Amino acid sequence: MDFLVQFIFSIIALVLVIALHEFAHAYTAFLFGDPTAKHHGRVTLNPLKHLDPMGTILMFLVGIGWGKPVPVNRYYFKKPLMYEAITALAGPLMNLLIAIVVLIPLKYFIVYIPQLLALFLSIVFDISILLFAFNMLPFPPLDGSKFLQLIIPKKWQGKYQNYLMNAGVYFLVFLVIDNFILGKYFGFSILSWLIGWIVFFVKSILFLGS
Repeated sequence: MDFLVQFIFSIIALVLVIALHEFAHAYTAFLFGDPTAKHHGRVTLNPLKHLDPMGTILMFLVGIGWGKPVPVNRYYFKKPLMYEAITALAGPLMNLLIAIVVLIPLKYFIVYIPQLLALFLSIVFDISILLFAFNMLPFPPLDGSKFLQLIIPKKWQGKYQNYLMNAGVYFLVFLVIDNFILGKYFGFSILSWLIGWIVFFVKSILFLGS
């Protein structure tokens, strides 16, 4: 029964966190003048509009996934490079905000919270931090790769834009190799190692500051 409850809570939390993550992208782009996401019905909290089939399947297969990418047309932005980077950052920042919000009752009011609610909030917290860490990695199509373009020298921007457009498929191949070969046969995952350090760092800051 405990496993079933945790499984159900994990699904609900995952859907909630992904929906808010993608909504943050869509709403930020809309605020900066890009109506593309709104025209596609993405400026909404409806989870069904934000779930990506492949990303959802991978979440349950390898523990990492993503929502349906929000369509963004940078040519609507007055400052394309900066606004696209901020729009990309909005999703992970939403995950971080969710983690901070649910941490408050877990940290200060845990004795007053029903056990099931505390379990759900802790799952939301862990998933939020995990998705923040994953999406901040600098590999396309993850958000960190688009945010990183702010510090790429202007003379390399052309090559970096090409990297953003074409490197996504290589990252998917890396995911498969990392999980099913390195993880299964060598007991080590590069991705898990990277994410683990980011999660540790973020949690350390949050618990230290709370």
